[in-house]
Amino acid sequence: MSETPAPPHGLMAPGKPLAPFRFPAFRAIWTANLASNLGSMVQSTGAAWLMTELTTSHQLVALIQASVTLPVMLLGVVAGAIADNYDRRRVMLAAQWVMLVLSAALAVLTWQGLIGPLSLLAFTLAVGCGTALNGPAWQASVRLQVGPADLPQAISLNTIAYNLARSVGPALGGLLISLTSTATAFALNALSYLALIVVLLRWHPQQPARERQPMFASILAGIRFCASSSPVRRILLRGFAFGFGAAGYLGLQPLLVREQLHGTETQFGLSLGAFGIGSIVVALWIAPVRRRFGGEAVVGMSTLIFALMLLPISRVTSLPALLALTLVAGGAWVAVLTSLNVAMQLRSPEAILGRCLAIYQAVTFGGMALGAYAMGLASDLIGLSAAVQLSAAWLVASLALRWLAPMPGRDEGRV
Repeated sequence: MSETPAPPHGLMAPGKPLAPFRFPAFRAIWTANLASNLGSMVQSTGAAWLMTELTTSHQLVALIQASVTLPVMLLGVVAGAIADNYDRRRVMLAAQWVMLVLSAALAVLTWQGLIGPLSLLAFTLAVGCGTALNGPAWQASVRLQVGPADLPQAISLNTIAYNLARSVGPALGGLLISLTSTATAFALNALSYLALIVVLLRWHPQQPARERQPMFASILAGIRFCASSSPVRRILLRGFAFGFGAAGYLGLQPLLVREQLHGTETQFGLSLGAFGIGSIVVALWIAPVRRRFGGEAVVGMSTLIFALMLLPISRVTSLPALLALTLVAGGAWVAVLTSLNVAMQLRSPEAILGRCLAIYQAVTFGGMALGAYAMGLASDLIGLSAAVQLSAAWLVASLALRWLAPMPGRDEGRV
């Protein structure tokens, strides 16, 4: 696969929103990754809805969201060390094969009626382990696909791919489940990994020689850097705080549709789709806004907007109202996480990039996993609406970090 960029023009000129698409490797990987993300969203929708059919426990339903993110928290740093010590392309290939096999097994067992609440959680946790292994190698490989000047745009486009899948995948998943079964949704996800596997097999980037270190020493080197860098520490704290509050809503979303709206799996898919559409719209223009106003303004204002959307969502009983509110929440979500990701990438040395990104993912996704668990427990104890309102209160309280842990300035800590 050629690494030579196409001649720049229009929106693909350097620095423009679509500039990374000049690079053949980025185009191919982006497209294949979009297909894989679509499959993952279909499976996530199926798993969340299936859990509402298998149990009445709000905590177990919310744990489906936690099970996707918890492995990133527990295994992310190890995965980052693997990404920095081994060929990142091979690491991604191994992760894709693992997730393909697990999703295929989940489809077969579901089709045979052999899945219960705990076994469903076990499978989503296992697929999450594959995601944890893949994440740092995939994020660190972006620098191998595009030039340094196009890195922020490449990160935004990858975010758009994820959120495009998030907008279409859940609606597709809800429709697929209503017409066929959750087993079909899981089988479709297994097939979706094949496109990325084929592209990765054809991609042979020039990579700098890696000096392998013992795994434990390699992990410690990444932790030491993140702990010693004030800008990085502040980014990590902001990621954890936002992830904890925001994931509470994501974990409880299927319950809001089923219990407050008395909706179906199709309406659940539409609500997830609205979240994804909002994310796409904002991801397209958030980079120039961030350059003009700074990371702190974007992260702080977007956190506040997300919290304000949760208050009416906590009592919504109309699907159109839920879709409108969720659309805005999705935009705020991507504005925060894209800003944090770009800030982390620009302050991480190449030699330990995989470990730095893994630590960022572990902290942020760990916050999401803990938030989903805590708000699921709160929903069982104090009610669904009150738990969503509690998530909003947490996010408002986290705005104090503007003074306690401000986002790094434009050139602060950049490598």
